[in-house]
Amino acid sequence: MRETAVADPGPGELAVEATVSAISPGTELLLYRGEMNPETAADETLSSLDGSLTYPFPYGYATVGEVRAVGPDVDPAWHGETVLAFHPHASEFVVGVDAVSRVPDGVAPEAAVFLPNVETAVTLAMDGEPAVGERAVVFGQGVVGLLTTALLSAFPLERLLTVECHPARREASRAVGADRSVPPDDLDPASPFGAATAADPAVPTAGREESRDADRADLTYELSGNPDALDDAVAATGYGGRVVVGSWYGAKPVELSLDGRFHRSRIELRASQVSTLAPERRGRWTTDRRLATAWRRLRRIDTDRLVTHRLPVTEAPEAYRLLDEEPEEALGVLLTY
Repeated sequence: MRETAVADPGPGELAVEATVSAISPGTELLLYRGEMNPETAADETLSSLDGSLTYPFPYGYATVGEVRAVGPDVDPAWHGETVLAFHPHASEFVVGVDAVSRVPDGVAPEAAVFLPNVETAVTLAMDGEPAVGERAVVFGQGVVGLLTTALLSAFPLERLLTVECHPARREASRAVGADRSVPPDDLDPASPFGAATAADPAVPTAGREESRDADRADLTYELSGNPDALDDAVAATGYGGRVVVGSWYGAKPVELSLDGRFHRSRIELRASQVSTLAPERRGRWTTDRRLATAWRRLRRIDTDRLVTHRLPVTEAPEAYRLLDEEPEEALGVLLTY
């Protein structure tokens, strides 16, 4: 924790007094553990996260607060507004108008802080392109994994399976829409849907495709942050299937067994990252359109089930310790101001 002076807002700026902020369990734990290349740019798309990841540096991108002052050329109507700021954790700060989003009426601050994660889940769904009757697997049920599962459950998929090592997260996964959630040790990557499909009376055994890929996934997401899970994600994907890689592994190396089946099966690996839109959508989709979509989806998600801890910002060291050392208990950790 460090104290610093906060300047008055200048042209095009707002002064915000924070109410609550959310820790990103994925990216921020990589930084907390020192598992990121310090020369990596913090975030080239956010002015509040300029510079590199060299210690010490502020981080965070989901803070909700109230506008307490506006710059000389800013519409006075901003004063008193509740806003989400893509800004590091801080009790007070000055930020550009273009770096905040008004929190819609009826959305509580503790729900609004999940908007960046919902936007990530929207991007993951768009990049995966789920289709009617497909089978999907999601590896990892942290905050982003659960939100992605919640979005995918709205698609007319045949089956939605999630893979997660912590029992409480598997329970939450089923609650947000997964058909099944299993620990990694119980998963047969070569047949993730074998038992489920055979046991489903709606899928007659005689009518099932007789092939090695009959029980594999059409669409697989790797969101666990564990490099080893990517190998299982590829193995769980059938002929012509897509593997969407949403995890950021930082400096951790990834080893893949890209054997003959991978090539013969023409499996596609897709990178997904919320900072940019897929090239084929940029002509029709803007960042603002995606953000508006995320706000609408957020309203339909019970974010309360994602929050396990609320700590005052003065206890930030304990918040990070919980996420790092007690992932079976800590999921969504909020800092309050």
